[in-house]
Amino acid sequence: MSEIEEQAALDHTAGLTQWQRVSDTFTAPSKTFEDIKRGNRSWWMPFLLMVVVGYIFFAAITLKIGWPQVAENAIHMNPKQEEKLQQAPDAQREQIMKYTQYGMEYGFAAAPLLILLFGAIAVVVVWGTINFVFAGKATFSQVFAVWMYASLPTLLKSLLGTVVIFAGLAPESFNLENPAPTSVGAFVSPQDVGPALYKLAGSVDVTLIWYLALFSIGAAMVAGVKRSSGYITVFGWWAIVVLFTVGIAAIRG
Repeated sequence: MSEIEEQAALDHTAGLTQWQRVSDTFTAPSKTFEDIKRGNRSWWMPFLLMVVVGYIFFAAITLKIGWPQVAENAIHMNPKQEEKLQQAPDAQREQIMKYTQYGMEYGFAAAPLLILLFGAIAVVVVWGTINFVFAGKATFSQVFAVWMYASLPTLLKSLLGTVVIFAGLAPESFNLENPAPTSVGAFVSPQDVGPALYKLAGSVDVTLIWYLALFSIGAAMVAGVKRSSGYITVFGWWAIVVLFTVGIAAIRG
C-alpha cells in the first residue's frame, strides 16, 4: 500500500474518544498517538485529570500537613538555608518562612496555569528539535496533544502521595519534592547525600521515566521519524535539564 493510500485509510478510521485515548495511553499508547496523528488533537481530558488530581493532592496537604509545616520541612532539607534562617533576626526569620510558605502554596494553587506554561515550553523545544534536527513533520498542536497524554503516568505520583498522607504520614516527614515512593530521592536524605546527589536521585523516578518514554514515542510517531529520534530528543533534553538542576544544587549546596 502506498503512503497516500495508508494516509487515506487512516483518515477514514473512526477516531477514539477521549476516554479511550486516556486508557490506551496506559495499555496501548501507540493507538493514542496514532489517533492524534490522524488529526484528533483534543487534549482537555488529560488536562482536566491533571487539575483534579492535583487539587486532591493540594487538599490532602492542606488538611493533613499544613503549608507552614511544608515550608519548614523544605528549609530543613537544606542545611545551609536552615543555618541562615537560624542566624537571621526573629522578624526576618518570620518573613522568610512566610515567603517560603506562600511561594509553595500559591505556586501549587496555580497548577493549571503552570501545567499549560510548562507544557508549552517543553513542546516548543521538542517540536523544534524533532522537526529541524530529525526532519520531522509534526505540528505544534500534535506534539502538544502528545505531551498532555504522555504526562498522565505522572498523576500516579500525586495519587500515591495523597494515599501516603492519609495513611498517617508524620507531617514533619513530608517532602513536597518527593512525596511518594516512586523515585530514588524518596529513600535518601539530602543531609546524608548532599543537595546535588539528592536532586539527581529525585530525577530517577518511575513515573517520570514512563512519561519521558511515552513522550518520545508519541513525538516520533506524529513527526513521522524513527522512535530512536524521539528518544534522543526527549531524553537528551531531560539529561540537559537534570545536569543543570544538579549543577545549581551543587553551587548552592
